Amino acid sequence: MKLRAGSTTLPVAEGRSSFAALVAGLGEPVPEVLSEDRTLPDGTGIRVYRRPSSSPDGPAVAFFHGGGWVFGDLDSHDTLCRGLARASGATIVAVGYRRAPEHPFPAALEDCVAATAWLASSDLGGGRLVVAGDSAGGNLAAAVALCARDAGEPEIAAQVLLYPMLVPPGCGDPHPGDSPLLTRAESHWFWQRYLPDGVAGAYATPGLAADLAGLPPTHLVLAGIDPLREEGLAFADALRAAGVPVTVREHEDLHHGFLLCTRELPAARAAIDEVGKALWATGR
Repeated sequence: MKLRAGSTTLPVAEGRSSFAALVAGLGEPVPEVLSEDRTLPDGTGIRVYRRPSSSPDGPAVAFFHGGGWVFGDLDSHDTLCRGLARASGATIVAVGYRRAPEHPFPAALEDCVAATAWLASSDLGGGRLVVAGDSAGGNLAAAVALCARDAGEPEIAAQVLLYPMLVPPGCGDPHPGDSPLLTRAESHWFWQRYLPDGVAGAYATPGLAADLAGLPPTHLVLAGIDPLREEGLAFADALRAAGVPVTVREHEDLHHGFLLCTRELPAARAAIDEVGKALWATGR
């Protein structure tokens, strides 16, 4: 499967269009899930997903999309969020946070923290709050969980991190295998735009956090063909050492971003079903 779009070699606006065009053809439709676009008081756009038969006792999930903090939006991850809503019965709330390089760290995190706080006080879901995200969105989910722990609110029942982007290149163990949807060089390009002034603490780089105690139960999904694999495994080890319950599901033969590829990969559809069960069960 050759998925390269060359997005990082283009001007940012063109790169976003290239990424959007690439992702648009990867996912199969999930028409049975309902969605509604809303705007939060601070102007952040969100999209709420629910299947008609969703249980009122299901969790509310704040979902943060990937794309290296530069690409991606509510549309790029629409089929993934629909698939998660169908598989879990949860209410999925996708957050359209501000993107780099126009808005480097901490803008995206501030939007995600605010959206999670709003969700915690809303009437969506059945009282349990989960944070989730893929790739750079997994970074944001982990950072939101750290912020909530340090602030003492809101209470987060679980974090579900999908091949998360946790440390800048050079800060963790290297992985020689590039993925069709992410190379080590592209990862470095993304980090430079998110953190133009360099490393900025645990909220920017959760994989380097010195204290992980008190974080919620964690479900990690990793891909074997992924330059981020080792940092995900290292984060799982660090969480366990801090006493945090961790489940790791590694898909050795799949690549970074595979959950977006449900049109061509039956394994991606099966994996979304697994993640859906984790969203429902983790933190109960």
